[in-house]
Amino acid sequence: MVEPASDTKTATKLVPLLKDELDIVIPTIRNLDFLEMWRPFFEPYHLIIVQDGDPSKTIRVPDGFDYELYNRNDINKILGPKASCISFKDSACRCFGYMVSKKKYIFTIDDDCFVAKDPSGKAINALEQHIKNILSPSTPFFFNTLYDPYRGGADFVRGYPFSLREGVPTAVSHGLWLNIPDYDAPTQLVKPLERNTRYVDAVLTIPKGTLFPMCGMNLCF
Repeated sequence: MVEPASDTKTATKLVPLLKDELDIVIPTIRNLDFLEMWRPFFEPYHLIIVQDGDPSKTIRVPDGFDYELYNRNDINKILGPKASCISFKDSACRCFGYMVSKKKYIFTIDDDCFVAKDPSGKAINALEQHIKNILSPSTPFFFNTLYDPYRGGADFVRGYPFSLREGVPTAVSHGLWLNIPDYDAPTQLVKPLERNTRYVDAVLTIPKGTLFPMCGMNLCF
C-alpha cells in the first residue's frame, strides 16, 4: 500500500482571528498604496475608509480588498445637520467609520503607518497582536512585574494576589510605533530630527485610575 503525498496547497487555511467580528477603519487623504505591505494581514478583513479633504478627489484602493469608502458628501448625506460632529481636515474623521461599523471590534490605523520588523527582520502583524490583547484579560488593579502574565512563557510573579489573577475584560489595545515619536507641537519644534528606533516587545496594563495620552493611529477596541 502506498500512502499519498500530502498536498500543502490543499491544506485547510486557518481562519484569521475575529475575521467576521472586526472592521479596520482607515482615515485618509491619499491613495491607499500603503495597503500593499499590509495585505498579508489586512486582506481577510473588511475595511471602512473615511476620506478626508476634497470629496471630488478619487481615492485609489488596491485590488483584492473588501471595503466601503465614505467621503464628506456621504457624511453630510447620512448625518445631515449633525455632520459637523465629524472632524474635517484631520484624522479624527475616523469616528464616522466607528459609527457606521456593525462589527463588535474596531482596529484603526493611519494611512502613513508601515509594517515594522522585529530585530530578526520578521514583519510584525500588529493587527494580530491587537486582537490577542483585546481577547486577553487585563490586570489594572495590581501591577505584574513580568508585564503580560497571559502571554506564553510568562505568569504572575510571586506575591501577586491569587484573587486578582483572573483579570478583567480588556477595553482598549493601544499600539505605538517606530520612527517619528508622538510628540506635541512644541516638542517637535525643538527636536525635529529625533526618531524612535528602539523596538520593545512588551504588553502592559495601564493601572486603574491612571491617565494616559491615547493616540488613535494604531488602536483596537
